[in-house]
Amino acid sequence: MSDYKLLINGELVAGDSTMPVINPATEELVADCPRASESQLNDAVAAAKAAFPAWAATPIDQRKEVVMKIADVVEANAQELGQLLTEEQGKPLGDAIGEAYGFAAFCRYFCSLDLPVETIDDSEGRKVEAHHMPLGVVGAIVPWNFPLILMAFKLPPALIAGNAIVIKPAPTTPLSTLRIAELIKDIAPAGVVNFITDLNDLGAPMTAHPDVRKISFTGSTATGAKVMAGAAGLLKRITLELGGNDAGIVLNDVNPKETAPKVFDSAFQNTGQVCIAMKRLYVHEDIYDEMCDELATLANETVIGNGLEQGTKLGPLNNQMQYDRVKELIEEARTDGNIIAGGDVSDEPGFFIRPTIVRDITEGSRLVDEEQFGPVLPVLKFSEESEAVERANASSWGLGGSVWSSDLDKAYALAEKMDAGTIWINKHAELDPGIPFGGAKQSGIGKELGEEGLQEFTQLKIINMAKAS
Repeated sequence: MSDYKLLINGELVAGDSTMPVINPATEELVADCPRASESQLNDAVAAAKAAFPAWAATPIDQRKEVVMKIADVVEANAQELGQLLTEEQGKPLGDAIGEAYGFAAFCRYFCSLDLPVETIDDSEGRKVEAHHMPLGVVGAIVPWNFPLILMAFKLPPALIAGNAIVIKPAPTTPLSTLRIAELIKDIAPAGVVNFITDLNDLGAPMTAHPDVRKISFTGSTATGAKVMAGAAGLLKRITLELGGNDAGIVLNDVNPKETAPKVFDSAFQNTGQVCIAMKRLYVHEDIYDEMCDELATLANETVIGNGLEQGTKLGPLNNQMQYDRVKELIEEARTDGNIIAGGDVSDEPGFFIRPTIVRDITEGSRLVDEEQFGPVLPVLKFSEESEAVERANASSWGLGGSVWSSDLDKAYALAEKMDAGTIWINKHAELDPGIPFGGAKQSGIGKELGEEGLQEFTQLKIINMAKAS
């Protein structure tokens, strides 16, 4: 398919202009994509606002049926969607197809939940109930690293809770999202689900729009702060899943040869373009050299290339801006530490950077202090466990973290001291639709996934009734 359209009020419409979508593996044009104007954003919000009352009044079981049908259609077209996602995002085809299947699985998980009326008190003099009410129009802003699975953090719970929604994908990865829009356009009533695209110019007007009651945003901390500021004027509800600089702490009682592959995958999956990827690795001095060597071997063995080519383990960075940023951090790391694998950039087309391991580096380097969001891992040495925790916590971010040890009691005790939204033990970056997910500090506000992720799309209303005397 090459004729992509926006979805506004149940109709597929052209954008007021177009924008190019580039294949990051070839730097060639994938397709021209419609670009919505602010007027079209307003049309989408108006359609959602008009559709909201009837949708909110629809029984929750019927709303779930709509979400289940969306899941079925996406799953049935997973191969096509995966191909398109690889072309625009860069990830290996198997991962992209898996993301489409994951979208369907997350939809089905949310359909397993309910929003029951909770009785708080039912005594002689009163009855008090808690009701989870829909909010209205939700604006969903989705990033480019996982366009489909992160949309599934927002679309199904918003609809099941009784809201209407306007979805805005990232400008570098809109095509698979718009294909889903075409596939599902007749499933929900007109106006309940709307899709627009932009060049990052409609986020601010969407956030400030008086008829948008909630913003669900996944992206950088800097942009999240702008979303929060834009929503403040009307006290909109917000859920922000923002950046992370996740630290892993490896104790001296692990087997480096067994642990290194798990650590490597935690850091380099999706070419490091994962909010909860391991971004900093602290290794005990007793096993530091061996762990560095094992990671370097894994990096050198990794096959990078076009995601459509069989055998590719890691694809390119998604876009020029991120590619340039990661290259800059690597160049600085040449003087801040010792690059023992990777660090090479090809002259061939594509935003490719080999997985890079940097040792003998410490805090004060931008590679350690900032979120790289790419295929480069700084490995830092520590001697005392308390020191490792203190250094891991010395960050303005707090999305995730991990402890690696053969002593689970010791690992658990350290995990309790780490300041982040999720701490894993002997693994990292595992997400499950039934487990709430969200960050501490500047890594976000609110929760996604789990029952809490559904309730984020509701307003709690208390009905307090006096009983007849």
